[in-house]
Parts: sequence; structure tokens; C-alpha cells
Amino acid sequence: MHNHSCVCPDTLDRCDRCDLLLDFPGLHLVAVSKARAGLVLEVESCDPVTGCPGCGVIATGHGRIAVEVIDAPWAGRPVRIRWRKRRWVCLEDVCKVATFLEQDPEVCAPRGLLSTRAIRWAIGQLRREGATIQGLARQLSTTWNTLWSQVQPVLARAAEDPSRFEGVQVLGVDEHIWHHRDPRRRGPKALTGMVDLTRGTHPTARLLDLVPGRSGTVYRDWLGQRGERFREEIEIATLDPFQGYKNAIDDQLEDATCVLDAFHIVKLAGAAVDDVRRRIQQETLGHRGRKGDPLFGIRHILRAGRERLTTRQQNRLARAFSAHPDHVAVEVAYQCAQDLRDVFHQATPAQGRRLAEQLIDTLPSCPIPEIARLGKTLRRWKTAFLAYFDTDGASNGGTEAINGIIELGRRIARGFRNFEHYRLRMLLIAGGLDASPHTHL
Repeated sequence: MHNHSCVCPDTLDRCDRCDLLLDFPGLHLVAVSKARAGLVLEVESCDPVTGCPGCGVIATGHGRIAVEVIDAPWAGRPVRIRWRKRRWVCLEDVCKVATFLEQDPEVCAPRGLLSTRAIRWAIGQLRREGATIQGLARQLSTTWNTLWSQVQPVLARAAEDPSRFEGVQVLGVDEHIWHHRDPRRRGPKALTGMVDLTRGTHPTARLLDLVPGRSGTVYRDWLGQRGERFREEIEIATLDPFQGYKNAIDDQLEDATCVLDAFHIVKLAGAAVDDVRRRIQQETLGHRGRKGDPLFGIRHILRAGRERLTTRQQNRLARAFSAHPDHVAVEVAYQCAQDLRDVFHQATPAQGRRLAEQLIDTLPSCPIPEIARLGKTLRRWKTAFLAYFDTDGASNGGTEAINGIIELGRRIARGFRNFEHYRLRMLLIAGGLDASPHTHL
């Protein structure tokens, strides 16, 4: 590419010969050259006069200083902007400002290393394309520290924006493990994540925050920090069967309806069936499941819904149940688990509620200890369990989906060592941050 001068007059807001500067209406293109690091754009401002920031008097020009900033890639090539900034002198004797350089926050921050467009491009790549900081730094022909030092303050300002907590009516909570190192060096392994599950306001669930630790105290403190207005707007609070989170909800969200997640209820039932199968396996054969054992061969079929089973799978179940008289315990446990699963597949919420109440009353008295323990758990969580049918099927499924996005982001980055970096990155990719007001979109 050969050098060329821009012929647009200073009265125009943008260059008509090149589309590289359409986001910078205050500048016009002077020359474009090809350098070793990519394209170099020489630009100047269109405003011939300016006022002193100290006293407001029209300043006198005193030459130019070339400042180079990193711009977003164009056509797969790195781009540098060589901004020939005007230097101004204030001639007022009483003014404390002697000289100053022109600044344009729409181009880049004062002393910024990346242009606003480059920061906006990098944040978009991190959020939508699953990119890494190191990969983006290579595309920009810079270093990890240079890129992150410019992106991190923008994300931090977006995270401190209180408006992102507005309109939350359905709140989910869950935990996940963010590292496997020594907690004494890197802090708690488990994090508590709060997710906005409100339908209609946002197209999908979005992560609101991550805090170190997994306890009711952590969740209660976070709710307390959000303020009374935030807590009053919460109508439904979903959770897994963890009593600590339940205590925090009862303490801080007295007017909200607490809903036990349907997925975890079914998971508890499946785990009870597995426990029965393993116990009967040991009692009848004296060893763990092996290839050819009747109960070991149907371990995966027991986890599937009975309405999804093929004729061949149904025959395999029947043969395994009839292979030994003690296998009747596994058959009864399987039927109980399927009845609990059917609770969430009834034609109307009223029918599902009636079936759920029947199971809560009958399962604790089951002679199979694992099923009786499941029934006692459901009876202890009866109110939160039955609330599912009064809240149009509210669940923690969106929270689990956010956890999947977090796990994917952590694998792409191949781990994190700094919790604040981890929190900002996860808030960005999981929809909890809106960086557009902070990047002059």
C-alpha cells in the first residue's frame, strides 16, 4: 500500500477515501503506510482551535507530538495509529496550565496504549468468540500485560455499575470449583455464583456475581450488600438442596418464594437407585459390578426415563429384576424414582402437585433404607419442592447453564491464578457485564 494524503477539508467529520477511521469523527487521515508491525495510520484532528482546560481562553498552537496507539485489526492485519497531537500553550499569566496536548476520549484515553475501538473489539472477542487475552494480544502485535491493562479497567467500571442489578425478579444460586490448588495460597476453591433467571428482561440467564466461599453466610452477606430495594424486587429464589443457601434466603428474602430445583430432585432419586443397586450387588455376589452381572449391565438403563426405553431395554430390565429374588429392591427403587420423575411431566401443575404430595407422604415409610432417606429429604424440603408447581416451573436450570459457560471459559484460558481477573472474565462471557457504556459505543 502506497502513501496517500487525505483530501477532505477540515470541515468534514470523516474521511471519504478510507473506512478505517469511521469510528473517529474528530480525526482525518493524513497518510497510510505499511510497516513491519502492520498498517500505520497517520491522523490529525479536524479542530483548529481549542480552549485551555484551566481557564477556557483560546490557546496558541505550539507544534505537534506524534503519539502511537494500537488500533483494532483491519483485514487480519495489525494496525497502529500515529496521532499527530497538537501541543497548545496558554498565554494567560494567571492560569496554572502552561502547555497541554489535545485529547479525545472517543479515540483513546489519556496516556492510553490502545484505542477505544481496539478495546471495544477485544471485549467483543472475549465475550462472543471465546478468545483468550494471549490470542488477542498476538493479533494486535502486543503483549498480554499491555492488552489486559487496558481492558481490565473497562470491565471493572462495568462491574461496579449498579444498574446491572436492576430488574432481577428470579434469582438463582449455585457453587462451582474454580481452582484445585492449595487454598492457603489461592483462597477458597469453591465460589458461590448468583444468576439472574428473570424471564423476558434478558434473552438468557446472566451471571450477576461471584464471591469466594460456599456457605449460607457468603450468600447472606452478598444479599445484604445489594440493598433493600434489590431484595424487595426478588419474587422467586431457586437453589439446590443445600441448607446453607436456604437459610440465607429465609433470612434476607422473606417475601420471596423459595423453589427447589427439579433437576436436583431427579438427581437425588437416581442416586438413591444407584445406591440400592450397589448394595444389592454386594449382598448377592460379594463384589462390585463386573461385566456379565445382571445389575451391572442395566446401570445406565436405570437412569433413563421409562417412557424412553425401547422394547429391548425393557426386556433387559425384566430379566435383570427376575435374576435373583433380592433384585426386587432395585425394581421397587426404580419405580419410586420414575414416579418422582413423572411429577414434573404431568399435564397440569395441579396433577403434578397431587402426585408430589403422595410421594412425600409415602416414601419415608418405604422399607428400602435408601428410598426412605430420599423421602425424608423431600419431606424436609416439602415447601420448596411444592413451590415448583406454584411458580410456573421455576428451576435452577439457567444457573447450571451459566456454570457450563464458566467451565468452558476456564478451560479455554487454561486456568486462572487471580480471582479478580477470573471474576471479570466470567461476568463478561456469562452476560453479567455491559461494557458498551464504558467503550463509547
